[in-house]
Amino acid sequence: MEKAYAAWRAFQERVLAHAAALLLLGCTLLAIVEIFRRYILGFSFEWQQDAVTFFILSGVYLYFGVSQRRDAHLTVTLVPEVLAAFGARRAAEVVKLIALLFSFVFLIAVVWWGIPEVEDSLKYGSRTESLAFPMWPFLAVLLVSFAFMALTMFFQIYRAIQGLRGRSVLEEPAEKDEALL
Repeated sequence: MEKAYAAWRAFQERVLAHAAALLLLGCTLLAIVEIFRRYILGFSFEWQQDAVTFFILSGVYLYFGVSQRRDAHLTVTLVPEVLAAFGARRAAEVVKLIALLFSFVFLIAVVWWGIPEVEDSLKYGSRTESLAFPMWPFLAVLLVSFAFMALTMFFQIYRAIQGLRGRSVLEEPAEKDEALL
């Protein structure tokens, strides 16, 4: 399991994080060019707004799993923190595990029921508002990103269960080591 987690972590850091960063950088540059074209030259492309919107969203989607692994996302931690403050640290860990399990099942359900949506979008030729781009690639990226996030949660669930058993597994490397990747 340790090797699988290390490979997954490396894929996230070397592929997903860089792909998301490139998408966000490219879309930011496209938006700046389009601002110049629209306000200085007086004309713009109809497809540009759709391109910026959907490619930025795709970059954000791709980063979901990475932010989940790093716990760099918005979380509600009131119950576990209150439990831990009252000395019920184990109960706090159980609550976190239950939340992870619920989120994992939810993401799997979204991916499962989202696949027909992607297929329908492909079948019926759904397009963005400007009609310049098909919708199915963006929907597919969303589902793949949710699946990646679910995989990250699977590793976190395994770590949490092992932690409740008193075992320390799937440790994250120090940030200094990760920056070298």
